[in-house]
Amino acid sequence: MRLFVITLLCVSVIGVHSDGHTLRYYYTGVSDKGSDLPDFSIVGYVDEHEFMNYNSDSHLARPVTRWMEKNEGPEYWDRETQNLKGTEPVFRHNVRTVMSRFNQTGGIHIVQWMYGCELRDDGTTEGYDQDGYDGRDFMSLDTQRGIYIPTMNEAQITAQRWNSPEMREGERQKNYLENICIPALKKYIEYGREDLERRVRPEVKVWGHRQSDDVTRLQCLVYGFHPRPVEVKWMRNGKDHLPSDEMSPILPHPDGTYQIRVSVEVPTKEADTYSCHVDHSSLEEVLTKKYEPDNGTQYTMIIAIACAVVIIAVILGVGIFCYKKKGKGYKTTSTSDASSDSSSNPKA
Repeated sequence: MRLFVITLLCVSVIGVHSDGHTLRYYYTGVSDKGSDLPDFSIVGYVDEHEFMNYNSDSHLARPVTRWMEKNEGPEYWDRETQNLKGTEPVFRHNVRTVMSRFNQTGGIHIVQWMYGCELRDDGTTEGYDQDGYDGRDFMSLDTQRGIYIPTMNEAQITAQRWNSPEMREGERQKNYLENICIPALKKYIEYGREDLERRVRPEVKVWGHRQSDDVTRLQCLVYGFHPRPVEVKWMRNGKDHLPSDEMSPILPHPDGTYQIRVSVEVPTKEADTYSCHVDHSSLEEVLTKKYEPDNGTQYTMIIAIACAVVIIAVILGVGIFCYKKKGKGYKTTSTSDASSDSSSNPKA
């Protein structure tokens, strides 16, 4: 079975726009109850929207969005609750098993699992299935061949067992990703289309702080946008792309929008030739904001806004675990279309 620790806050994808929709589940197993974290938890996302969760403290699968609560009744959530209750002991077993592979007898350790699928606007699809241990890659599914590939020596026994003719776990998971995950994603898209396809234009503020006579650090704060994917970069004279030397994660606002801050160091004499360029799905064309020197008052105000948002995000607990990379340890596949979609989990 598998587990995956998640923090959407730490998943910063800054590059291109999302050209479709994704369904992802994150499973997490924790070895030590003294960590104040549930020893088993699951969070499900459609795009960047958490739509369901479950943990070993509540023992309840529950909807997080209005559109899931509206469209799936008590029978659905009771069924998911029972499925996930059955998954808990397997995860506990797998955490202990992986610890033994590393010759560990105590301490806080985390087994993680992330799986899901993507439906692009052109109709093509892709699935993924990744496992990790204590924030490091452990094993992943080759979705073309339907076999698991170990990424560390300690994962080889599990990979061999799951790929064996007796288990064929990779083939089962490949079938889930292609034939169950995509239909489930399409259903959830219809449920939440209004929220999922909402487009909010970003606001952009730029300012600079002189580091020395020769160097100025330029900051570009992009905020209030939705959906989450965005591309932000500094350019000189509208042409030369300057790689950022500091980029914050994409952080959530309480109103459901997002912010990101990107900074670069440039020669002070040339600072006014730089501008911040923002590309987002809500925009018909790239939004450009030129740096203008001596924005001291604006600088103070923007820093206050940025810090307030970070504090709010922390209070909301969006980043408790920090999207440690892939997680899996073990799993078992079922035909449910929710979090247990693919998580009837085999032992390691």
